[in-house]
Amino acid sequence: MTTTDKLTELRNRKQKIEQGGGAAKIEKQHAAGKMTARERLKKLFDTGSFIEIDPFVETRSIEFDMQKKKIPGDGVVTGYGSIDGRLVFASSQDFTVIGGSLGEMHAKKITKVMDMAMKMGAPFISINDSGGARIEEGIDALSGFGDIFFRNTLASGVIPQISVIMGPCAGGAVYSPAITDFVFMVEKTSQMFITGPQVIKAVTGEDVTFEQLGGADTHNSKSGVAHFKCSNEDECIEQIKKLLSYLPDNNLSDPPYYQPEDDMNRIIEELDEIIPDEANKPYDMKEIICRVLDNGDFFEIQKHFAQNIIIGFGRMNGSTVGIIANQPKYLAGSLDVNSSDKAARFVRFCDAFNIPVITFTDVPGYLPGVDQEHNGIIRHGAKLLYAFSEATVPKINVIVRKAYGGAYIAMNSKHLGADMVFAWPSAEIAVMGPDGAANIIFRKEISEAIDPIATRTQKIQEYREKFSNPYIAASRGYVDDVIEPATTRVRIISALEMLASKRESRPSKKHGNIPL
Repeated sequence: MTTTDKLTELRNRKQKIEQGGGAAKIEKQHAAGKMTARERLKKLFDTGSFIEIDPFVETRSIEFDMQKKKIPGDGVVTGYGSIDGRLVFASSQDFTVIGGSLGEMHAKKITKVMDMAMKMGAPFISINDSGGARIEEGIDALSGFGDIFFRNTLASGVIPQISVIMGPCAGGAVYSPAITDFVFMVEKTSQMFITGPQVIKAVTGEDVTFEQLGGADTHNSKSGVAHFKCSNEDECIEQIKKLLSYLPDNNLSDPPYYQPEDDMNRIIEELDEIIPDEANKPYDMKEIICRVLDNGDFFEIQKHFAQNIIIGFGRMNGSTVGIIANQPKYLAGSLDVNSSDKAARFVRFCDAFNIPVITFTDVPGYLPGVDQEHNGIIRHGAKLLYAFSEATVPKINVIVRKAYGGAYIAMNSKHLGADMVFAWPSAEIAVMGPDGAANIIFRKEISEAIDPIATRTQKIQEYREKFSNPYIAASRGYVDDVIEPATTRVRIISALEMLASKRESRPSKKHGNIPL
C-alpha cells in the first residue's frame, strides 16, 4: 500500500467516524430538536479550534454480541479547543452511537480529557446525551462511572466544571453533573432522574411523565439540581459562553478582566428613593443590583429556584464579582432550607475561584413553620454560616433594610469575617422586628395599660426609633459606615480595590465538616 493509499484510508476512516451512527440516526436526532455531538462542539468552540482526541477508540467488550455493535469513537467525542480564545476541554456524548451509552472505553476517553484539563488548569465541559450505563458491559460500565465521579471530586474547586444536559441523563449518570459546579438543561429535550417513570410506577404506583419527573422546569424550580434552563440548544451554548466569561481558568488564576465602559464614580441618585417608607412593603432587589453593577449587566444563576434569595455574577469596574442578595418580593426575603443551600454553595464556589462576594441584605429572619423545622432549617441554615465563615476572598456586605436576628449574622455579617459592611440609613439592624420586640420587652406595660392597643403602638414606635436603625451597630463597629445609597457603587469599588491584596488563611486541617 502506497503512502497515498494510506492517507486515503485514514481520511476515509475519519470521515466514517464523523458520521457517528449514520445518516438515519443523525436525522432522527435533528427531528427531536437536538444537534449531534460534533455539531454541539463546533458551535461551542471557536471556529476551527476544536481538536478531537481518541476518535478511533472502540469498545473491547464481546459480551452480548457487542463486537457487532462497536463503532470507532464509542459514543462520545472528546478533545480540547478554545472558547473566546481560552483553552477548554470537553466531552460530548453521541446519542447516535449505541444511544450514547457509557461503557469502559467511553469512560476512559472522558477521564483522559478530564486528567488533561486538570494538568493544564483549564475548565472542563461535559455534554450529556445518553441512555445511561451500557448494560452489556456490566461492572466495567459501573467502574467507568466511578472513575468519572472520582475525578469530578478531585477537580472540584481546582477547575470550573460545567455539565450540559442535552438529552436523557439517567441512573448513575446524574451524579457527575450533580458534583460539578453548574448544570445547564434544555426545555423539552433534556431529563435527569435516578429511576425512570416505569420503575416508579412499578414500585410506588405513581404515574409521572419524563418531563414532570426530571425535565428542565422540574430541576430548575423544584429540586434545584440545575442552574440554567434554556429554550433550545443554541441559547444554551450562548449561555455557557457567557458563564465562562466570568470564571477563571483555575483556582490559581484570577477571573478575566474586561476594560470597563461604566464610570467607577457613577452616583446612582435613584437608589436614595428605592426603599419603600413602609417597612413591610416589598420591592425588587434586582433593581438595586443592576444599578450598581457595570452596565447594569447581571448574570443570574438558579433564577427559578428558591427565589427568596438571588445569586449570580456581575462586574465591578471590569472585574468579576459574585452577588448574593435577599429578595423581598418572595417570602419577604426570609431565609429557608432551599435558599440557604443555594447561597452557601455559591459562596463556596466564589471562594474556591478567587471571586469577591458582595451581599445585599434585607432579611427579616428565618422562615417560620413546622415544615421548615422538620426539613432541617437548623442544619441547612448552618451551611450559610459555615460558607461565609470559611470564605477568605474579599467579602463586602450592604445592609439596605432589615437585618434581624440569626439571619443578620448569616448574611455575611462582620461577625463571620466580612471585610467591609456598609448600611443604608434605611437599615434596621436588631435582634427582631419592632412588633415582636415590643411585645416581649413591654409586655407588662401593654397588658396593664388602659388602652393596650394605643400603648403597644407607642412602644413599637419607641423601639423602632431607638433600635431599628443602623447607628447602634455602627457605634459598635459592626457596620463600617452608614452611606448614602447613591454612593453604593463608588464605595463598593473603592473597597474592592483596597481588598485586592487581601491575604487570609484558616487553621491547617485536612478539611472541615460542613453541616451537609
